[in-house]
Amino acid sequence: MTATSTEAAGVVGVVQRLRDGMASGVLSFPLTSFRDDGRLDLDAYRAYLTDRLDSAPGAVFPACGTGEFFSLDEDEYRAVVRATVEIADGRLPVVAGIGYGWAQALRFARIAEEAGADAALVLPHYLVSAPQDGLVQQLRHIADGTRLPLIAYQRGQVAFTADSLRRIADIPTVIGLKDGHSDLDRLQRLTLAAPDDFLFFNGASTAEIQARAYATVGVPAYSSAVHAFAPEIANAFFAALRDGDDAGVTTLLREFYVPLVELRDRVPGYAVSLVKAAARLRGLPVGPVRAPLTDPGPVDLADLEKVLDHGLSLVGAVRRPA
Repeated sequence: MTATSTEAAGVVGVVQRLRDGMASGVLSFPLTSFRDDGRLDLDAYRAYLTDRLDSAPGAVFPACGTGEFFSLDEDEYRAVVRATVEIADGRLPVVAGIGYGWAQALRFARIAEEAGADAALVLPHYLVSAPQDGLVQQLRHIADGTRLPLIAYQRGQVAFTADSLRRIADIPTVIGLKDGHSDLDRLQRLTLAAPDDFLFFNGASTAEIQARAYATVGVPAYSSAVHAFAPEIANAFFAALRDGDDAGVTTLLREFYVPLVELRDRVPGYAVSLVKAAARLRGLPVGPVRAPLTDPGPVDLADLEKVLDHGLSLVGAVRRPA
């Protein structure tokens, strides 16, 4: 697919909206609501997302890792992205997750495009390791089949070299990179190899832990799983980091984020299921996780409650306002 001048202008517009959003707030990755029997609960998702967007994120990324993209079928995915676009109503960019091999990723991209998403985040492909030429070709195949601007996500088996970064940046609709490796040497090389208008953001698990380090290599924007259940904390951290309040950043890291990460690291999959449990502790209608993830047991849930309550107290908030 060759980009027309109109399509090129649309890509530029999306880049600018994302750049503005990344400077104004955290990037929100909402949870997907399920019923106790595992079915998608779209009404609950709408209510939950409306509440999230009232907390002023810079952009919203539905059906990504935190939103359990890997467990959604195509009809569910369509419903989630469409609901997100309707609720966002043009107030902020909507970037939908897509993934698996390029053929399946393209199916999801076309669904997201039809639903009105502004861009797509290309999640790491399934299972296999691949050479750099293959990583580049994967993005080219997807870009050839959709008008959506694409953000590549390097994590797990996906890691771009500086040369590959230049090659994907030459694809007209590839606009940025989310990094989950936290290799700052490699990331600095990538930022220096990229064109000036290319977007980068920190996509490490519990990204706030490394936000100061990422900022030193020119990547201050980050995704926030904490925004999914405690936007008061996420926004307070963002403001402290933006304003150079090192004492405030350190306090939140030491007393909330580090204890949260230590709890997260107890069980595989807690990067999602612990976030969902915290949202339930706040009375948010998100329901359980889907297998193969599992919800936290009583001991971990009690520890999570303590961490959450203390974190909220640090920013003058409570778990369930009267």
